[in-house]
Amino acid sequence: MTDQNSAAKAKARVYSEDEIMERLHRDLPHWRYENGWIRRKYKTHGWKGTLMVINTVGHLAEAAWHHPDIKASYAWVEIILMSHDAKGITDKDFELARKIEDVVQWQPGKEDGALGGTPASDQRFAYLKYDD
Repeated sequence: MTDQNSAAKAKARVYSEDEIMERLHRDLPHWRYENGWIRRKYKTHGWKGTLMVINTVGHLAEAAWHHPDIKASYAWVEIILMSHDAKGITDKDFELARKIEDVVQWQPGKEDGALGGTPASDQRFAYLKYDD
């Protein structure tokens, strides 16, 4: 571990429950705080979408070097975050949750650009139940 990583770990601010609730309400309204963790359940259209969400979160978590717990079933994935080394919710949890939210909920068809997104008119291609 580098000295920079040690210093960052030593300075990790653990948020109080009230601060967590306020920040979730303001920045991550689909996430909740429960039993010391921040959590979000994504609903999918089936196994294919569930695996896509799990792999997406896995990539983001590995790149960030901050690993959530993941629960899954046929048509849903739950992401559960807490900083184990700090024994609480820190900026790492909020930042990774924000990145997961931005990537998983991305709908290119709702933006100006060349990417049209999955066809809404044909449910064979549906894989995630977006928050609209």
